[in-house]
Amino acid sequence: MTTQALVESTSLLDAFDTLDAASPIHTLRAQAFETFQANGFPTLRDEQWRYTNVKPIAKGRFSLANPDAGQVDAERLREHLLHETPCHQLVFINGKFDESSSDLGELNSGVRLETLASVIANDFASIIEILDSTTDIHREAFTALNSSFMADGVFLHVPRGVELDKPVHVVFITVPGGEPIMTHPRVLVVAEESSKATIVETYATVGEGVYFTNTVTEIIAANNATIDHYKIERESDEAFHISSLNVTQGRDTNVTSHNFTLGGKLVRNHLNCFLKDEGCNSTFNGLVMAHDKQHVDNYLRIDHLMPNCNSWEYYKTILDDHAKSIFTGRIYVAQDAQKTDAKQTSANLLLSDTAHVTTKPQLEIFADDVKCTHGATIGQLEEEQMFYLQARGIDAASARSLLIYAFANETISEVKVKEIRDTLEAVLLDRLPQGHQLQGGL
Repeated sequence: MTTQALVESTSLLDAFDTLDAASPIHTLRAQAFETFQANGFPTLRDEQWRYTNVKPIAKGRFSLANPDAGQVDAERLREHLLHETPCHQLVFINGKFDESSSDLGELNSGVRLETLASVIANDFASIIEILDSTTDIHREAFTALNSSFMADGVFLHVPRGVELDKPVHVVFITVPGGEPIMTHPRVLVVAEESSKATIVETYATVGEGVYFTNTVTEIIAANNATIDHYKIERESDEAFHISSLNVTQGRDTNVTSHNFTLGGKLVRNHLNCFLKDEGCNSTFNGLVMAHDKQHVDNYLRIDHLMPNCNSWEYYKTILDDHAKSIFTGRIYVAQDAQKTDAKQTSANLLLSDTAHVTTKPQLEIFADDVKCTHGATIGQLEEEQMFYLQARGIDAASARSLLIYAFANETISEVKVKEIRDTLEAVLLDRLPQGHQLQGGL
């Protein structure tokens, strides 16, 4: 697709022209948009995208969501909020901060938790050097697109030695309208030396209609920082969801991220992690539950650049109907990254004969003193396990549900925030035959 065809087919140029040229961020936006126009959308000829066709997005005529047009029923919104867990909760509706639904609460001394729109308007100089510092907009088209339309989101800055006492919960709600709309949320997290924080991102919808969510999260962890990160994607079955998580880690850092993909028509989760100093520990877990004709693509790259670092990736997929899943996990070990310990596992459960999985765990190693492993499994429910449960009086539907629950819950049980864990378990049980009957016995 040529640049001209790209712009005409998506009306992105018209959308860009509606942005405020006087905004402090407009120069950055213009540079990103120029880069995006020069490179265009990825195609099946691009190795990283060979299994995911984004033509439905490229040819879509998405307009920027109107924040003022989104009316959210309180009960529908309540489904996606944390109620029992004390937290700093920020709600965005159609890409704009909704103060009435949010509760920032009291913050630890020195912590900055602000909307990106506020920072851009009042103190853009404080973030201009770190925005896009973990990304490569020349290689990542959708990140360039996000930077082109960046308007609101969250900026979290945790100063040296501070442990944030409550999670930060960021909720992005899309309210579709009559025409296809798009939002480009941005989350920027800076954790200084010896700090600690938990961040939860939730993406969901209220209403029906076609829309496109294109989100970028940047996490910068300084020496000895600890970050727990959760992303819960519960978009509608008409949604296109593209996300990019970019992490840089300093010496002796600990970063854990859990990615739960539970909705969306076409979903692509892209992860880049750079272990830039010694003693880094990185854990990336994922769970995909897809049905109908959903298409979910997880692409992960972990760069071990220094010695004595560890990374663990464990992604699970449950597919039914005609759903399709792609997993590409690439571990890169530089020549100086001796004593690397990296493990990568992709486990896939197919519930129908028409579901499809492509899994590509990869190792690229240039050091000679390392422990690196990868593995992938694809299978269906085992007949012996089904027979065992049925022989003990459990009906076939309940036995099937128990086995699926056990497979998925291994990942869900790793979630440290109980209310999130309970919500994920409820979503899982709601999708299983006899799920509500099982709930009481678990």
